[in-house]
Amino acid sequence: MALNLLNLGFHPSTLVSPKPLKDRFVLGCSRVQQISFTESENSLIEALLGIQGRGRSSSPQQLNAVERAVQVLERLGGVPDPTNSNLIEGRWQLIFTTRPGTASPIQAAASIEDGKRILFRFDRAAFSFKFLPFKVPYPVPFKLLGDEAKGWLDTTYLSNSGNLRISRGNKGTTFVLQKQTEPRQKLLTAISSGKGIKEAIEELISLKQNSGQEEPELEEGEWQMMWNSQTVTDSWIENAVNGLMGKQIIKDGRIKILVDILLGLKFSMTGNFVKTGSRLYDVTMDDAAIIGGPFGYPLQVKNKFILELLYSDEKLRVSRGYNNILFVHARTDALR
Repeated sequence: MALNLLNLGFHPSTLVSPKPLKDRFVLGCSRVQQISFTESENSLIEALLGIQGRGRSSSPQQLNAVERAVQVLERLGGVPDPTNSNLIEGRWQLIFTTRPGTASPIQAAASIEDGKRILFRFDRAAFSFKFLPFKVPYPVPFKLLGDEAKGWLDTTYLSNSGNLRISRGNKGTTFVLQKQTEPRQKLLTAISSGKGIKEAIEELISLKQNSGQEEPELEEGEWQMMWNSQTVTDSWIENAVNGLMGKQIIKDGRIKILVDILLGLKFSMTGNFVKTGSRLYDVTMDDAAIIGGPFGYPLQVKNKFILELLYSDEKLRVSRGYNNILFVHARTDALR
């Protein structure tokens, strides 16, 4: 059985700067199908949330959490003889790899050796540019490379739903791929590529609404700003005050914006929030300073706005804040 490498999940998303949306848009109410995962599979999905660039931005703690979750699934085994199952066929999205900088624009002819291993040989390569309607050939003499153009992939886990796959390559690389991407991961992938962010937000919110779950609450913890719909200005202080950079720390009814500046200096702005209605919070930020070690230099800046919580769970949050700007935050501290 011959397979194309694109369908094996080696076609990475091109990373570009996200394009801003309009300040406000009407959220759709289309019905979205829930993708089901087992408890062990969900542990891997949770570990991957917030990791950008298919692993490029991961911390040692995040890598350890992902590896533990991968090992649990590999011990469970999933579908027997996965490469002989029709569940492995289709287009797979690469969402994590232990070697994120090695993805290449190369396709390969592939064949099955046994129930787990796929043999492949690179045979052509090309660059794909958004501003060109065609691909630019990448001149690599694959035939002259001999065994260097060959490789193999072991599928160490394939979910019974056919939506999650773990593979390990001949160079020791671990790959995690999804066929039908989980909505939260789909949003983070959209942010990385700069494409389909509005649609991914709509899908996530619609899924939450259709699930019949309770209204979201403003969860305590450290939240890193992943994306916003506002183009940043030339003034870093204005960007920081409006929450367009850095992280938020929420605890005991207080909210803090913390931004690393340079040479160990940080911008800090603290305030409080009060829930005023369903998903709505009044936020007052009135204590700002430049922090350097144990010292601080106060700044006379204030900011008041209404925060609307559109989606929130223990790992991801979508909100509308100052000047109707949309925000996506990912939680970076350990779950309680």
